Amino acid sequence: MRSAPTPEPSTRRTDRHTQPPGLPKSAAGPLAGLDGVPWSEIQDSSGSAAAIPRLLRKVAWGDAEAAGAALGDLRKRICQYGFVVEQATAATVPFLWELAQRPQVSCRAQIIQLLKNIADARQWETTATVYPKLLNHRENPVAWERAARQAVRARRGELKGLLAEDDSEITRATTELARTLGD
Repeated sequence: MRSAPTPEPSTRRTDRHTQPPGLPKSAAGPLAGLDGVPWSEIQDSSGSAAAIPRLLRKVAWGDAEAAGAALGDLRKRICQYGFVVEQATAATVPFLWELAQRPQVSCRAQIIQLLKNIADARQWETTATVYPKLLNHRENPVAWERAARQAVRARRGELKGLLAEDDSEITRATTELARTLGD
């Protein structure tokens, strides 16, 4: 298993962020805190999670094809196979919720489906019931999984707005997520 340092509070400024050139400052609103996360110090399925901000920005501001490809790559990094979460997953979830709210994001239904997959994830907990020594490892994927599910649950109040959307694909995905969350 990989070893990753335990995340510590960052001393970096969080009031600065990078956005694609030519966009008004208000367009960066939902991803404003992205640079405040110590991505290079946490792990995704590929190793360092340093690429996650770039992928989230592509999802936010890319055309449909670029956004879809970026979301696919992001899915592999934070919820591999649709059920294996990583250390970086919980830190990514709030940004996914933000993107799901933005009408200009082309892959909102797929983002909501990813949130559902994260909320459903029980791979590490299931493994730990058979192999309890997993809980004693320096890196604790069970804790990552629980934190990721909690991060999805923490924003469940946003389901109501998504259920009111005119897009049937979004409302269908939101209904499935709400069912998973027990709402």
